Amino acid sequence: MARVKSELTYDDELLLRERKLLQEGFTFIAGVDEAGRGPLAGPVVAAAVILPREGVLPGVFDSKQLSDQRRRVLRDEILEVAETAVGVADVHEIDTLNILRATHLAMHRAVAGLKKVEFVLVDGLPVKGFPCPAENMVKGDARSASIAAASIVAKVYRDELMEKLDEEYPGYGFAAHKGYGTAAHLKALQELGVTPVHRRSFAPVREIADPQPVQLELF
Repeated sequence: MARVKSELTYDDELLLRERKLLQEGFTFIAGVDEAGRGPLAGPVVAAAVILPREGVLPGVFDSKQLSDQRRRVLRDEILEVAETAVGVADVHEIDTLNILRATHLAMHRAVAGLKKVEFVLVDGLPVKGFPCPAENMVKGDARSASIAAASIVAKVYRDELMEKLDEEYPGYGFAAHKGYGTAAHLKALQELGVTPVHRRSFAPVREIADPQPVQLELF
């Protein structure tokens, strides 16, 4: 588990890209990231975060390298000092559009929720259609403080959604695996069937929801 700073200073390497953009004249710089592209159930969630230009910043870091407890503490600290917005694409949209397009839709919704944005730093591959200039950063959650903050906000938001779904659909273990295709989750799918919050366009779910006929051998 990564050891992280309790606070982030403005000369930190994680703010290098943000500093350069500020020097270029951009003031409202949003980091954007998603959580939940891979699970078999639940929505995909994106967050957009604009960190303040002065004061104390939370010691953000790539959310995948943090414990659940540390992520939740950092999420609360981010919400206290930064402007944040969340966008969600639900299971129906994932199944209708495909997961990539649904992820981009969630990202657009998150950015649209901000009061003002002049530049977007987005994790991963390019995403078109933002209302301002944008730049993608591969592994951006480990390279940009704004993206790292968005990663934390999106991850905790989605985890809390899955914990609520665990209460609504007991027996699947959503609170534990957050919808990912663990052995326990696949076993529950086989035994309990497919719920309305499962992604039927994903092969493991589709095969259970609509099993292929078994061909009998001739001899």
